Amino acid sequence: MRHPLPRPIRSGKLALASWPVFGGLVVAFLLVIPSGAGAQQPIRIGEVNSYTGIAAGFTLPYRQAVEMAVEEINAGGGLLGRRVEVLFRDDKGNPAEAITHAQELVFGEKVALLAGTFLSNVGLAVSDFARQNKVLFVAAEPLTEALTWSRGHRYAFRVRPNTHSQGRMLAERAAKLPYKRWAVIGPNYEYGRRAWETFWARLKELKPDVQLVGEHWPTLGKIEPGGYITALLSQQPQAVYVSLFGSDWIAFAREASKRGLFQKAFFVGILLGEPEYMEPLKLEAPEGMLVTGYPWYDIQAPAHKDFVAKFQKRADRTPVVGSLVGYLTFQSIFEAIRKAGSTDTEKMVAALEGLKVETPIGPISFRPFDHQSTMGAWVGTTKLDARRGGGIMVNWEYVPGEKVLPSEAEVRKMREAAQ
Repeated sequence: MRHPLPRPIRSGKLALASWPVFGGLVVAFLLVIPSGAGAQQPIRIGEVNSYTGIAAGFTLPYRQAVEMAVEEINAGGGLLGRRVEVLFRDDKGNPAEAITHAQELVFGEKVALLAGTFLSNVGLAVSDFARQNKVLFVAAEPLTEALTWSRGHRYAFRVRPNTHSQGRMLAERAAKLPYKRWAVIGPNYEYGRRAWETFWARLKELKPDVQLVGEHWPTLGKIEPGGYITALLSQQPQAVYVSLFGSDWIAFAREASKRGLFQKAFFVGILLGEPEYMEPLKLEAPEGMLVTGYPWYDIQAPAHKDFVAKFQKRADRTPVVGSLVGYLTFQSIFEAIRKAGSTDTEKMVAALEGLKVETPIGPISFRPFDHQSTMGAWVGTTKLDARRGGGIMVNWEYVPGEKVLPSEAEVRKMREAAQ
């Protein structure tokens, strides 16, 4: 249940004239309200995200964790003596809608910064708005490499490991497998294609004799899986790389299972070990896939166990990776404001560069030269767990971001090439 912030006391004819008996008490109460911190306006943060549509399985638990983080900070006295208030806006997966919200939040609501976004094209649009208007933007989820590299700038930071990082993690495991004939299926937009390109580039470095036998790029949110599965069966790949997610993945997985595709090819799936995309399939989830994901049920770190317990109590559900990302994103924002001692944009940017944040999965930091966080990802294989009633990740390892991120010199080359 969301707990609303208290409404401010408003002046007007109703305030005392309507309550003659209590008028003196009200005046006395108003007179003893302390000036200073208690009377300051809240710190307002604009949160733009895809709360409806294909991303909802990620973003609704994300929002619950954001609200939990805000409740915790306010219960402890807020930041800089001020309460924190988050203004949520639904971009509906549309870059133009996201920009409309960003304009209203920055120029109308006077938020201190922008946060969030899910889809890569939406994240890039908000990032460009932030650059043009010199507004801090802390991107939570959009995974395109461009956000912090080729199109990176002073005012954009990102929390999650991007397509480059997760693609390299998967490629380094896939290169040890015997498969040479590969196919790919993913959504036809920035994230889907970049997720494949970075995986394939690294796989070819490690295993030069691999071959691409088929590429398939359905429109995001509109997949008709039958034709794609027929094509994959005819191409006879030994392995298939998947960057589908949400309802697209669920529809594809169910049809592929019926037609035996999972028995005829090995599957590698970026993100597909995440509970958001495993839980809806229940016992239909495919086994033996190589995936990145979030095995929250097996992470034994005390801080993470505490996070899981708090989230379950508040949300009445188990966490998904969206929950974790939402919590980490706002932990990072709060720590940056605390370190800056201000909500001045330039001071917050300076505070975020090199900032170290203690999180439920251990410390992460924001690299000063590209603003990418060092949050890592979990890599493992999928397995059905009858006790849990669905798929889980097994044989997993957590790969820190530092192990797969490019150097400062490499980032500089990417930005120079883009210009």
